[in-house]
Amino acid sequence: MKMFRNTVTLTLVAVAALLLQAQPAPVQPPAGTTLLLTATGDGSQVYTCTEGHWTLKAPDARLLDEHGQVIGTHFAGPTWRLADGSEVKGKAIANQPSPDPSSVPWLLVQAVAGSGAGKLADVTYITRTETHGGAAGSSPCTSGEKRVPYTAKYRFYTAK
Repeated sequence: MKMFRNTVTLTLVAVAALLLQAQPAPVQPPAGTTLLLTATGDGSQVYTCTEGHWTLKAPDARLLDEHGQVIGTHFAGPTWRLADGSEVKGKAIANQPSPDPSSVPWLLVQAVAGSGAGKLADVTYITRTETHGGAAGSSPCTSGEKRVPYTAKYRFYTAK
């Protein structure tokens, strides 16, 4: 009987794993989008103390290309601005926990219509993945501001 239960348990675990693999991750952009740009965000998530707990105020990060060169910034809005002046604002529409519990979640962000300019004018979605750090933690606060270092991959997508 014990062997039967173990077999059933292993079978259920295997089926659950297959079902999870078959479902697209919630932070993937919809089908029909094309990758325009990938950048690494390197900076801080800035929190303010609100009613005894830390509340996200804004990101404050540099955007780096694949060679580690600064190509732009990421700040409140959320907004991404490249060195050439092009920019886009977005609104988070989906998230999933980072595999690292001390990191901010992964996000799918939809571009705010009409907010794009220059190279980023046609961006429809932005993803934030591969996050390291940035989570405020659960310690209570009494006042002030807190900056938590983080890095993340940002990918910018356009409609085909």
